[in-house]
Amino acid sequence: MTFVLDDLLINPWISLARVLQSTAIREAYDVEAIQDDIKENQLLYEIGERSEEEYRERREELELELEVAEQARENLSGRVEVKR
Repeated sequence: MTFVLDDLLINPWISLARVLQSTAIREAYDVEAIQDDIKENQLLYEIGERSEEEYRERREELELELEVAEQARENLSGRVEVKR
């Protein structure tokens, strides 16, 4: 009886929570948007709207954000990376 109640009452909520979590992670760590920001930063530097120092600082920030976003997406897909 307990297993039936778990299947009917608890499992749908767990599934919903997993879907909401994965959706939130995809939106919070939008790899494509970060890549667009990197391109925009490059363009602003090339047309002279951004100094070299501003460009380099922003590039470092965006590259770090991109790395974190890619790792979050990998973890979401179930791949585990072991770092030494």
